[in-house]
This record gives sequence, C-alpha cells and structure tokens, in this order.
Amino acid sequence: MKKIDATIQIDKVNLVSNAIKNLVGGFTVLEGNGRGSGQRQTITGGRGTEAFVAEFNRVAIISIIVEDSKVEIIINAISEVTFTGNSGDGIIVISTIDDVVNIASKKRGSQAL
Repeated sequence: MKKIDATIQIDKVNLVSNAIKNLVGGFTVLEGNGRGSGQRQTITGGRGTEAFVAEFNRVAIISIIVEDSKVEIIINAISEVTFTGNSGDGIIVISTIDDVVNIASKKRGSQAL
C-alpha cells in the first residue's frame, strides 16, 4: 500500500476531488499555508496604494491510501487537472504504508481501504 500526499493550489481541490472520487475508497483534504520555491503572491491594499508579498500561499493537501497498483492512475489523474506548467502547481509525495486499520470494521490492510 502507498500513501499519496498531493499539495496543490487551494482552488484546485474540487477538480482533484472529481478526478479521483471514483478511483479511491476515500481521501482526506487538509487546508493550510505553504511555501514552495516559486514566487510569493503580491497582495495590494483596498485602494491599491500599498502592496506586500505574502509569506505563504494557501494550499490544500489531499491524502489518499491506495493499493500499489493504483498509484500511477491516481498520480496521473491529479497531475492532469492541476498542471499549468507554472511554478506553484504543487507536489505529490508517495510513501510506503505498513498497515491500515479500519476502526469501525476492524479490517486491516487492503481490506480496510
């Protein structure tokens, strides 16, 4: 099993949700602030007289646990709807999961998904 953590622009959450909801049993979306290697967003005041560069950008992290055989399908689905070709599109991290326990059913491993 693998865990896929996709850190994406906050406004792409619905696109990713629609792209993966029929491919996985479930997923978690966390909202937060992040800082990548790209440009920071410039924010102007109400009258446009003042501007400052934001320290962080608003991001969403979508966490999914899947069978190894689904990893490439999920990565492709996420990449397809989030890609702009610009810095700040996001990052996808894949890590190995030793075990999963479904609290309600007590099932373990892939049956817990």
